[in-house]
Amino acid sequence: MKVTKITSIPIMDQEGRVYFFVRVDTDKGIHGLGEVGMASQGKAISNAIDHLSEIVIGSDPWETERLWQVMFRSLFFPSDKIYSCAISAIDIALWDIKAKSVDLPLFKLLGGPYRERVVCYPHTQGETLKEFLDICEEHLNKGWKFLRWHQPTQRDNLESNILEPRKSIKYAVEIMSEVRDKFGFEPEITFDVHTRLDPPEVIQMCKDMEEFKPFFIEDPIRSENPASYKNIRNKINLPIAAGEQWATKWPFREVIEKELIDYARIDLCIVGGITEALKITHWAETHYINIVPHNPLGPVSAAACVALCMASSNVGVQEMPKAPGTYATNLFPQQIEWENGYSWSPDIPGLGVDIDMDEAEAMRINPPSLFTPQLKREDGSFTNW
Repeated sequence: MKVTKITSIPIMDQEGRVYFFVRVDTDKGIHGLGEVGMASQGKAISNAIDHLSEIVIGSDPWETERLWQVMFRSLFFPSDKIYSCAISAIDIALWDIKAKSVDLPLFKLLGGPYRERVVCYPHTQGETLKEFLDICEEHLNKGWKFLRWHQPTQRDNLESNILEPRKSIKYAVEIMSEVRDKFGFEPEITFDVHTRLDPPEVIQMCKDMEEFKPFFIEDPIRSENPASYKNIRNKINLPIAAGEQWATKWPFREVIEKELIDYARIDLCIVGGITEALKITHWAETHYINIVPHNPLGPVSAAACVALCMASSNVGVQEMPKAPGTYATNLFPQQIEWENGYSWSPDIPGLGVDIDMDEAEAMRINPPSLFTPQLKREDGSFTNW
């Protein structure tokens, strides 16, 4: 079996959400799907996919380790996040092909099932405190076991473009208190700082949040220097989750070996696909660090993450912004399963998702080149979104 074609599929759905999928075809009529983790940088990633296609086309899709190494190292200069996103999408598609070619669900090819289903957390965001609390209640009534939201900007406008750190930590503590007062301690809380604070602010905020017992604090500081987690690790008494912005295994090295985090937020669509995520997962297991795969994306990313979780022993929870099967159903008529706060892969060959190419072509856009929303502090300086 040989790879014959690699197709980039950047799309915008009916809700205005941008996705970037990749389809890999073979001479045996078997195709696989992958997804790009940084769709906003799709223009650059599309060029990287075209470049890497020169290596992959004509190759045996079963040779995922060799192809990963060749894609990553053939430029002499190790691949950056742009190329790592391209590698990720291609690699996930190759694993989809491998599983289909032996008539197995991907999670079984990866050694599963270790568990029958994977507990998930949704995104429960709102622009006002009332809207946010209503959305939390709505999700709990649907069976979700977790609530997740991120660092607020202002108390009365949680999504404004002004974020003053000292004020933001005050609002964050007040909001978490409101959630516990309204819903009690049964729902788990995953709170995402979203790299918006510096160490002094996040250390103080976490001390103030200890009484509310969140499941973890995510991305408490910026990601460029993993060694900085040593500073906050010794001063924060809450579980720490990090890793979604890291490409390849190497940025994870220090935080795993020095046990500076409790949950590894591997993004399969950025880190290097299934091939690389498996290595990080098993590496983390030797340090009793659980994985919480980062998944703010579409049905392909969700399927890859859940397959990994179903085949791994060290899993905390799975990010799942929306319940599979409740969105993009015209584009992905076949998706993974969800019920009562849990998701699982169907017992069918491959990832368990498939795309309607006619719908995809109708939604196709030029590869995007976008920026995230811009946040400022009160003095007018730029700060992370």
